[in-house]
Amino acid sequence: MNRASKRALSLLDQCLTMAHIKQVQSHLAVSGTLFDPYAAAKVISFCALSHNPHHLRHAYHLFRFMPTRTTYIWNLMIRTFTDSNDPTQALSLYTNMLRTGSSPDNYTFSFALRASAALSSLYFGVMIHTHAIRLGWESYDFVQNGLVHLYVTCESMDSARKLFDMCFCKDVVTWTALVNGYVKCGQIVTARHLFDEMPEKNAVSWSTMINGFVHLGMFREALEVFADMQAAGVSPNRAGIVGALTACGYVGALDQGRWIHAYVKRKGMRLDVVLGTAVVDMYAKCGCVETSCAVFDEMRERDVFAFTSLISGFANNGECVNAVSLFKRMEDEGVAPNEVTFVCVLSACSRVGMVDEGLKVFRSMKSRFGVEPGVQHYGCLVDLLGRAGMLEEAKKVVTKMPMGPDSYVLGALLNACRVHGDLDLGKEMVERFTGQRLDHSGVHVLLSNIYASENQWDDVTLLRKGMEEKRVRKVPGCSLIEVNGEVYECTAGDRSHMLMQEIMLLSFATLKHLKSFWFDGDDK
Repeated sequence: MNRASKRALSLLDQCLTMAHIKQVQSHLAVSGTLFDPYAAAKVISFCALSHNPHHLRHAYHLFRFMPTRTTYIWNLMIRTFTDSNDPTQALSLYTNMLRTGSSPDNYTFSFALRASAALSSLYFGVMIHTHAIRLGWESYDFVQNGLVHLYVTCESMDSARKLFDMCFCKDVVTWTALVNGYVKCGQIVTARHLFDEMPEKNAVSWSTMINGFVHLGMFREALEVFADMQAAGVSPNRAGIVGALTACGYVGALDQGRWIHAYVKRKGMRLDVVLGTAVVDMYAKCGCVETSCAVFDEMRERDVFAFTSLISGFANNGECVNAVSLFKRMEDEGVAPNEVTFVCVLSACSRVGMVDEGLKVFRSMKSRFGVEPGVQHYGCLVDLLGRAGMLEEAKKVVTKMPMGPDSYVLGALLNACRVHGDLDLGKEMVERFTGQRLDHSGVHVLLSNIYASENQWDDVTLLRKGMEEKRVRKVPGCSLIEVNGEVYECTAGDRSHMLMQEIMLLSFATLKHLKSFWFDGDDK
């Protein structure tokens, strides 16, 4: 190797831009040392790891013309395509590597398994697993973690558990991957048992468990895990905070939600669209609409989910005019609404009797925004017309829907019939759709109330007997109350409901005592 070539190679470590790399590459090409394994690896590494698509193409072009390729260079390209969200190309390189007789190592299998997991390809994963066993790389930590993650991603939990039990060195990544797999498969009890056995837990482990409970609607349990994480001295990551805020919103745990928001401020965490939306949604669901608006305005970026959360908050807290106004602002800012946005806006229009505005919004769904109305949207439309006393128009919507009505659509019409005293229409609708298994308890209860309002008690009795024969049971009411940071869930008719009453009576008694202490004392 001549002096010029050595000089060019020494400059590779000093290159900071693509222009520098190309200059040095030209010197290497002229001197005939471009395809020296060390030089080629340096050039390809700089281009491939820059996360620039143009630079990646340059690296791949150079890679293709190399007469010989080391395992390191193969690994570099497979890893780069995996990280660049092109797992198909990564697996193509892996198969070409085997075809050319190059020997993969533990890093090769780690990157190839990640690519298979990204595609949820169990076929490629099993093939790579077989190669790893045959070449003796299966027992390496990176490979074992990759295999567990692959089988978890492909929902092959039996295989994932067998591999996990065979692992010699289980680190926190391996444990968390398996816990996450059980969570995604809905096996929350197994996931929690495994989580409790973990010798070490990091923020990702905790957030996996928190969001698993949230996903299954077990919000109290999610908040309990969040509290345990704080007690363990682990700082929550963004995913854990978002999960805890979501749980707070659903159970109305305002005190805990405020504490989490204060924690976010104290840590200087930026309110991006995900975290900001979680805070907005939490305050909105807890009834603090003004605070929700303030947080919404603080957000630098607002997407459809942020707008929809606040629109829903306005609608559910009686500020329906503001909900419609925010929907118009959403249009002005160029944010396209989704299906849930339209449900919230139509519900808001229904509650305040904005019939013309509601019809306008419904018609714009497909014509303007390309959103096909679903059964929920038709249910909102029926409710809008029914509340306004336009029962015939509501009936036409139900009978001409492109899909069959569900229990909630029929329930909206029956509720309108009850309010406006149209017993005949209510009976007609129930008889028409009896054969469609609309056995939701709410439909029967509404029809029973219609009969009762007309003093037709014999029909009420017959309907109740029919419910018993069909085993249609009314879902019991559920209440939530937060006392001293603890959330209590009480169901009507059980012992917890009596506990709820005792808590409320105790609260009222405490307030009465405080009033007597402060005000009666002053009078004396």
